[in-house]
Amino acid sequence: MIAIETHDLTKYYDSLCAVDHLTLSVDNEIFALLGPNGSGKTTTVMMLTTLLRPTQGSAAICGHDVVREGEAVRKRLSYVPQDMAVDIKLTGRENVLLFARLYGVADPKDKTDEVLAIMDLSDRADDLIRTYSGGMRRRLELAQALVHEPEVLFLDEPTIGLDVAARKKIWEHIRMLRKNGMTIFVTTHYMDEADRFCDRVGIISHGKIAALGTPAALKAELEKDVITVQVTGTLAGPVTIDGVRCVGQQGSEITFTAENGREAMPLIARALEGAGVTVTSLSMREPTLDDVFLHAVGTTEDSGAFDFQQFRTMLRRRK
Repeated sequence: MIAIETHDLTKYYDSLCAVDHLTLSVDNEIFALLGPNGSGKTTTVMMLTTLLRPTQGSAAICGHDVVREGEAVRKRLSYVPQDMAVDIKLTGRENVLLFARLYGVADPKDKTDEVLAIMDLSDRADDLIRTYSGGMRRRLELAQALVHEPEVLFLDEPTIGLDVAARKKIWEHIRMLRKNGMTIFVTTHYMDEADRFCDRVGIISHGKIAALGTPAALKAELEKDVITVQVTGTLAGPVTIDGVRCVGQQGSEITFTAENGREAMPLIARALEGAGVTVTSLSMREPTLDDVFLHAVGTTEDSGAFDFQQFRTMLRRRK
């Protein structure tokens, strides 16, 4: 059975479409869903983990429908949310043991010891969580998620707020899980992590997949060279140059792509000067996943995009 499969998966909030006919297949890989805030990432994950009911379409986890077979789906997955999901008044061992008993795991104490060892937490297992670092807490959350041996693991921003060393450690564990056959679905804003560690990425914008493929393939779809230009002043209008594509603008930085960057740089400089701005610097490099992201979703976030956190706040106020 395919680990994660959706067909025309759609979610409306009144007349607002948060996820728009999403069709996707993920199996035996680390898959990253990328997108700006309000693009539909969280809503997608919450539907796949049975926390939200789709408006239209279907989704299945390991062959089980997320609506009709919710209990079977939940037995086969784990979900580690972005916000801390551990009890700081308990020890690491007590946190994991609680999850093991909730899932009805056979020999919960032995399984707890096993997953704590996998996450390199055995020597701190009996310490209170309040003494753990951010990276240790995140590894403990992974231990909790693994205690019932799920086939699919959902991770929402697994390394957000961690230092470089802790981020590296988390990804070492994630890659180990992938090597052992687990399907892992990640959301992240760290493009460098998605580029280095994920087998495939999907970029979602306004509830639709705007780009899908391996990081290498997506970068190869852009022209060979990326030219970054720093400017002062305001553009009088769009800049059009034969053989050059404008990827987007962020503040005073404008990014272009071209097959031959060295030949394109003077053309870009002249075109920008003619459009009413002053060029202060130009640089050239190979494409990154950030360039792919900007090309797929644009450079500015749509103020009308769906914000799930804002929606939940609105519901609480109504109550």
